[in-house]
Amino acid sequence: MSTHPTTPSQTVGPYLHIGLPWPDGPYAVAEGTPDAVWIRGTVYDGAGAVVTDALVETWQADPEGRFDHPDDPRGARPRPGFRGFGRCPTDAAGEYGILTLKPGSVPGPGGDQAPHIDVSVFGRGMLNRVVTRVYFPEEEAANAADPVLNSITDPDVRATLVARPAPDGYRFDVRLQGDGETAFFDI
Repeated sequence: MSTHPTTPSQTVGPYLHIGLPWPDGPYAVAEGTPDAVWIRGTVYDGAGAVVTDALVETWQADPEGRFDHPDDPRGARPRPGFRGFGRCPTDAAGEYGILTLKPGSVPGPGGDQAPHIDVSVFGRGMLNRVVTRVYFPEEEAANAADPVLNSITDPDVRATLVARPAPDGYRFDVRLQGDGETAFFDI
């Protein structure tokens, strides 16, 4: 048993950018990978200002719905060259980008889950990361059947989890608070 007293939670910053990012962090796949897409967006605070010192992390299955996790019931290994994990700090404009492959559906409790990317956002002044998901607009039938997405009953809030098409992939902005706040999950 520890003899040290409990201390209050620490915020994520101000040293968020020291040691967390790495040069190929934004690349879940190498540049030039066939079918690679960018997930790009901007992180905004509650007042609508860009957050220039956030960190966006993604974790996902490969296009066949496989992921590199010891609990994968299928024992499947992901596509070679696919890391399934990305990490990108926001820049001076509050923007981030992750180069990846669009994921496939994955099995889950309550039924198959639509193709999605799990997202964590860390930022200075936040006691804990916030967790959300990116869903894809062309996956209407899968999104309509997804048990997690359908746990959100307000259609306007649910819409904050669906990316928009972009010329080189998808756009997914994150609003940490306020009007149009992104839906976050309590995990």
